[in-house]
Amino acid sequence: MDDKNYPLRGRARVLSREFGVSDKGAGKWLKGEAIPETSKIPLLADFLGVSAEWLLNGASNAANSGNSSEVFGNVRPTGKVLREIPVLDFVQAGMWKEVAYDGLNPKGRAYTTYEGVNPKAVFSLTIDGMSMAPDFLPGDEIVVDAAKSPVPGSLVVAQETQHGTALTTFKKYRVVGVNEHGVDIIELVPLNPDYPTYNSMQIEISIIGVVVQHHREFKY
Repeated sequence: MDDKNYPLRGRARVLSREFGVSDKGAGKWLKGEAIPETSKIPLLADFLGVSAEWLLNGASNAANSGNSSEVFGNVRPTGKVLREIPVLDFVQAGMWKEVAYDGLNPKGRAYTTYEGVNPKAVFSLTIDGMSMAPDFLPGDEIVVDAAKSPVPGSLVVAQETQHGTALTTFKKYRVVGVNEHGVDIIELVPLNPDYPTYNSMQIEISIIGVVVQHHREFKY
């Protein structure tokens, strides 16, 4: 905000009013103790007259010169570059749900440091349900790699096609045996024991992708 000539005092108030957050939350942005939710990053970058990449990565000649004398306590910059990925339709975490994403227009954009083998196969989904609670709550964002194969214990997004309709769910991947054709019998297991487990002997299951990151916005 130096380039915009905002005085040091009152900067948090300016940001809180502009973006509908608390003064404390805006103060954490300024101190580098928190980053804005993904939907606010492009707006904040536009407000400050910088790119989203610059805002997230802090890229500048001074920052990359290696001459910084800043000392870190129990946290330090990761050095990883954040990149933009599409946010697809909501995942009903716990019950099957129709996918409304048309394959062309994502619901929005998110950011991740994850790349994987094929960065174009990486996307984000938003949790909607309690079957993976308490580890995953409604509103949490997960990053999914559709090019990654699951192993026992992986968290996966899976799909069932029934009557021409694609349905998705988010669960833990478990292998419980092998059928007469030598194909793994799998279960999709909720982390919340109050929700049902799905078995590939009872329902046709295909894996969409493996969950590789979990993002949560803290509420203050």
